[in-house]
Amino acid sequence: MKLNEIRDNPGARKKLMRVGRGIGSGKGKQSGRGGKGQTARSGVSLKGFEGGQMPMVRRIPKRGFKSIFKSDYAVVNVGQIQKAIDAGKLNAAELITYDVLRKANVCSKASDGVRILGMGELKTKVTLEVSGISATAQKAIEAKGGSVKVLVPAKEEKPAA
Repeated sequence: MKLNEIRDNPGARKKLMRVGRGIGSGKGKQSGRGGKGQTARSGVSLKGFEGGQMPMVRRIPKRGFKSIFKSDYAVVNVGQIQKAIDAGKLNAAELITYDVLRKANVCSKASDGVRILGMGELKTKVTLEVSGISATAQKAIEAKGGSVKVLVPAKEEKPAA
């Protein structure tokens, strides 16, 4: 293979339709925008307008609730930790923290740390320092002689009233 022989797969690049280039082009005269008026111009701000009918956004009731105080944890299963140890990404003899798991690409980025869940099987003794852990994961780790330190975020103290 040579550099001058490299090509895209057939159909990978599609030519854009050039609008407003005469009637023979297939998108001439009004360029697919219909007749005259506001929608034929650029900068139209009619999205959601339904011609005086109550818009769908206002017809459908609001649902649910989104807490602004919700914690964002990266979730890692015990089996994923074992797989990373077997692959040589993690050292079971060292302390395993959120930063160590991130560097080994075991978990995704999260603002509040990592939470360990109990799916999978653990074969080695590990020492973890995490933000949260499930009861089944803790049992699995302690059954192999490992230990877990749960980092509890400091709660704001409320002044006595």
